Amino acid sequence: MRYVIYCDESDDKGRYYSNFYGGALLRASDRQAIEAELNAVKAENNLRGEAKWTKISEYNEAAYRAFADKIFEFAAAGLLKIRIMCTQNINQTRHLEYEGSGFFKLYYQFIKHAFGLGHCNPERATEVSVTVLLDDAPDTAEKLENFKSFLSGLSNVAAFRDARVVIPKPDIAEIDSSQHVILQAVDVVLGAMQFRLNDLHKEKPANSNRRGKRTRAKERVYKHILKRICEIYPNFNIGASTGHGNGLASRWLHPYRHWVFVPEGSIEDTSRGKRSN
Repeated sequence: MRYVIYCDESDDKGRYYSNFYGGALLRASDRQAIEAELNAVKAENNLRGEAKWTKISEYNEAAYRAFADKIFEFAAAGLLKIRIMCTQNINQTRHLEYEGSGFFKLYYQFIKHAFGLGHCNPERATEVSVTVLLDDAPDTAEKLENFKSFLSGLSNVAAFRDARVVIPKPDIAEIDSSQHVILQAVDVVLGAMQFRLNDLHKEKPANSNRRGKRTRAKERVYKHILKRICEIYPNFNIGASTGHGNGLASRWLHPYRHWVFVPEGSIEDTSRGKRSN
């Protein structure tokens, strides 16, 4: 069995939440069919070029709602497992900034834990191989190469080794999101969560008492995405880590999850959180 994980990241310093990471996991054998259907939705709705959260406007919001519908159709059917991770600014630590390595440290934690890969192969009859495809990493080639070595080392971690899950180093690669529609799907969902959690839906142009049309369009698309999530998990809380109703295996079993990562050694500073109205 081979799985593919598409990974994206956004907004390392948000107003309330930072370090947003998103991913979509699928069977390699399903990739071509999923790509074909997502691209068909884009074509049917005249969504040209790369689909990105930042491109949403009042002119294309219906197309992005249709795109989101297809994403969550796949999620509900168990063909895509979508994960979102972020940090909350009330949890302060200097650990992740040590030597500028926070980006890769967080990516490592995300891939190690968010998908529950240690629970993906309960029969353990055959080996499971995982390909990890990253949107362009904002760092040096040397650091990226070190990260690939470190990430492939997960194959030797007890939970992965016992489940016969491997991440071969040659199967960890950077890709161009404009050429990968599944990564574009991750960008749209990740952007929606970052938009709402950091209250960007409230932004107003300078010297105006009204929100801009683009901001209102994005809010409508976000609400549509939330509606689709709530069809899977009623009353889903986007600002909290998703629970483990079936134990840690839930990290693998659930089609959609959020994880608010709290770094070890964090000190809580509530002044950095949202204030009650």
